[in-house]
Amino acid sequence: MMLHMDLDTFFVSAHRTRDLSLLNRPVAVGGRSNLKIFDRKQVGVRLYNANRGAFVNPLFYPSERQAFEEFFVEKMPDGKEKIRGIVVTSSYEAREKGVKTGMPLAEALRLCPDMKVLVPDYLLYHELSFALHRFLRREIPRVEQFSIDEFFGDLNGWVREEEVFAYAVHLKHLIWQKFRLPISIGIAPSKWIAKLATKFAKPNGVYLVKKEEIPEFIEEIPVEMFPGIGKGFRKRLSEHFIKTLGEASRHQALFYSWKTPGRVLYHRIVGDDGESVSERNDRKSIGISRTFDPICDREEVRRRILILARHIVFLVFKAGVNPTGYYLGLRYDTGVRLKQTFHEERLFSDQVCQEVFGKLFEVLSEYSGTGCVTKIRMSVFRFSYQSRLTLSLLNIKNDYANRNLSLSIHRLRQKYSLDIIKKGSEL
Repeated sequence: MMLHMDLDTFFVSAHRTRDLSLLNRPVAVGGRSNLKIFDRKQVGVRLYNANRGAFVNPLFYPSERQAFEEFFVEKMPDGKEKIRGIVVTSSYEAREKGVKTGMPLAEALRLCPDMKVLVPDYLLYHELSFALHRFLRREIPRVEQFSIDEFFGDLNGWVREEEVFAYAVHLKHLIWQKFRLPISIGIAPSKWIAKLATKFAKPNGVYLVKKEEIPEFIEEIPVEMFPGIGKGFRKRLSEHFIKTLGEASRHQALFYSWKTPGRVLYHRIVGDDGESVSERNDRKSIGISRTFDPICDREEVRRRILILARHIVFLVFKAGVNPTGYYLGLRYDTGVRLKQTFHEERLFSDQVCQEVFGKLFEVLSEYSGTGCVTKIRMSVFRFSYQSRLTLSLLNIKNDYANRNLSLSIHRLRQKYSLDIIKKGSEL
């Protein structure tokens, strides 16, 4: 049997481990884009990237332990104060008042005026997640970390099926005793049915679905609740008037007509996918994004792209990979979203990275119209060792020189700060 373990309201629960006054009261962890990286005068910034894995947001700044007013309240030019930021996660007590993830903090506080809003502490979250992962690996033979607060465990050959439920309850109690973290556990013969079962275990419970119970279990569940059914598949299914997983399970031929993604999804839905727990969590991409007030100045947008590119370079060298795929996405205040990808099979360096993102920006600028940019999203992917790529020899001499220079700069940035060396185009 497979386990899916999901920490309940993890960020809030993490803060409660060190502040008991937060228990049994409405609490939310807020978030807002850190725009200090675009400050021309900023120096001395250090980044943390302690918990490697595919699930990790690879970029966060050390917590400054700021108060709510310092972090979320901004003075406007007219002298008035504005609450910035969104709800990242909230306690069940806050959710009962209508507070939802992604909701603007100002709206959430109108719904729940007595809610305590906390400044995020990503180092705390990653330390707890890492410690829990290490603990689970001692308790379960095969463990896969699926996200910062989610884990899969394979109990086949370790715990008899009739004892799995009791084992999960015992494991949940151990986690509470050791970490003071509430966790919900779903149990099923397959990974994805176990993940679905966790939704019925919340909050802080255990839910078991046996093999013979799967058809009845999924019969009335809406398709949008299943992990892996996004907007694209929901649209396809709605076009065939398929609203529940039970209905989907009776349309194997339709899923097979959608080739490999459809076949994979169908077998996940019916619980016979046979997918194993993967203990490897190699990162597939490295990215960064920032949201801000509308910027109409094209050169300022370019400057911010180059600054974000510097951050990506730092993270790429930290991870020790060689990306050959590049992605740039821009969102405008008109609602338009533009994106562009590019493949460059060259030896990665600071110069190559900024050169490619500069070209991508030029391409997107041709289609931007008169809108102002409100969000930049950038990532690199398609690492050469994963795709078995042969790098281009046309620029190899210059690329080696640029890479060696970039590595020297990276060592200085690691030792002193990320912004110890900047390019003139960032100023």
